[in-house]
Amino acid sequence: MDDVAILGHLEALAHTLGIQIRYEPLEGETPFQSGGLCRVREKQFIIVNAVATTGEKVQTLARALGRFDLSQIYLKPALRAFLEQFGKEE
Repeated sequence: MDDVAILGHLEALAHTLGIQIRYEPLEGETPFQSGGLCRVREKQFIIVNAVATTGEKVQTLARALGRFDLSQIYLKPALRAFLEQFGKEE
């Protein structure tokens, strides 16, 4: 799968989990902020830097979604293996 296809699958997975993805231009002290998972009250969001490359967006979403228990959700085997890499990073 290429990055564009993976990005689409990750966005669909976030939707399935009830997590809203927000693409926003992020500014900070470092030259590049990729974004990540956050919670506001009881809602979870993934904030993604709008100016990031597709690959960087994929990594941001994968790191955030890799934290969740996805064992009861059907995922294509290649996508599950991809996410498991990011779930082990922490």
